Amino acid sequence: MGKRVYISADYSEADGDRNVVDELHKWGEDNLHKVDYTDTAKVVSGSVSSDPDCRPCDLKAEFNRQINVSSAVIFIIGDKTKDRTAGSSCKRQAEGPFCSCTPYKKNVNGSSTCKYYSTSTPGPNDDVGNINTYSYLRHEFEQAKKKGKTIIIVYNSLYNQSTWLPWYMSSYADDAHPFWKRNANGDKVGDYTYIKTALGYD
Repeated sequence: MGKRVYISADYSEADGDRNVVDELHKWGEDNLHKVDYTDTAKVVSGSVSSDPDCRPCDLKAEFNRQINVSSAVIFIIGDKTKDRTAGSSCKRQAEGPFCSCTPYKKNVNGSSTCKYYSTSTPGPNDDVGNINTYSYLRHEFEQAKKKGKTIIIVYNSLYNQSTWLPWYMSSYADDAHPFWKRNANGDKVGDYTYIKTALGYD
């Protein structure tokens, strides 16, 4: 039976880390590699984010749901990752229940009043609260950590790049690993053996 794995990455068209995501998906779909998993993060594009009034807090709640049903979370770290702040613009704590926010897709209606009149502080066994000023990446990381998921961190590089890690991941620097390596022919290829082992496939 396959594993449910959540893949977190910078999906920026120009300078993101889609190349690593594409390689991971290839391994999960082809007949050559024996890594049988489903990327639970992919469901987001067809669920809450299809709502034109989807807010950052709606996306974070969706991230929580998908991480909760996953056995592992793979974080792909590129050279721009630690500078990404998408998702951190929530004004709720500073301005209260009648603050405004811009829907995720920045629809033609512009900003809207916060959906929530009252909020509560999550308990120790609850999800990370979806109304926060974390970036999307940090929210995913904090949720994975709080829920005790297997956390796999890979650099979109041939080398260890500890300076690329966001500060809140610094304690994982010794466990992070380059995603790419050179094969016997000198070609750049994904380190399939590392990912297979990290996911618990022997």
